[in-house]
Amino acid sequence: MTSKNWTREELILAFNLYCKTQFGRIHNRNPDIIDLANLIGRTPSAVSWKLANFARLDPSLKNRGISGATHGSKTEKDVWDEFNQDWESLSFTSEKLLAQFKGKAVEDISNIDTSDLPPGREREMIVRARVNQSFFRNSILAAYNSKCCITGLAIPELLNASHIVPWSVDPHNRVNPRNGLCLNAIHDRAFDRGLLTITSKFTVKLSPSIKILQNDEAIENLLFRYEGVQIDLPDKFVPELGFIEYHNQKIFKG
Repeated sequence: MTSKNWTREELILAFNLYCKTQFGRIHNRNPDIIDLANLIGRTPSAVSWKLANFARLDPSLKNRGISGATHGSKTEKDVWDEFNQDWESLSFTSEKLLAQFKGKAVEDISNIDTSDLPPGREREMIVRARVNQSFFRNSILAAYNSKCCITGLAIPELLNASHIVPWSVDPHNRVNPRNGLCLNAIHDRAFDRGLLTITSKFTVKLSPSIKILQNDEAIENLLFRYEGVQIDLPDKFVPELGFIEYHNQKIFKG
């Protein structure tokens, strides 16, 4: 019996799940993979294999000598390219499509409170932004296995999906996982304020503006101990060096 071809909508949903799944959990026993399989009428094995096919296209994995499936289809690459050319649009499209398959509103599957939102066009824009922020956070935490890339802290409630190039600066890459780091709340704030940055070699660099405070024990334990330390790189969506360079030049207080 010949299996039916995957539709574009099914591939978009599979890529959505690829973004939000830890690389080590791409297998047919993963409950999220089983749920998607049931939703689209596929087997868990077929869905997990499709996610592995997307992994083969991920340059972050290739550069680290990790490979997904060895073969795939042109349609998979087409969907991969669509997302990478327009993360802002395709991320929301994929979340909205997932909501439709589940028979729910997109804000419900993203656990977004809309009770405070005005009606009309403004509400739609805010919902879209919040849905994309949720997608970005889920993708970043999955890529970094829900651990701060500087300290290794693994308490999700204390972790942020930190934009390297700020949300307000580059709309095109707001939802691009390669424009993100997983940081704990303190290091996220320091990174956002330019008190620390990540170098092109993925090491921590502190601003001279706080180095004069080295006699402070708390600052020593929270910040200075990580000077020059290599961050833990994600399994996928390794930060793009162009974004790192922007942070070094435009935000970091060097």
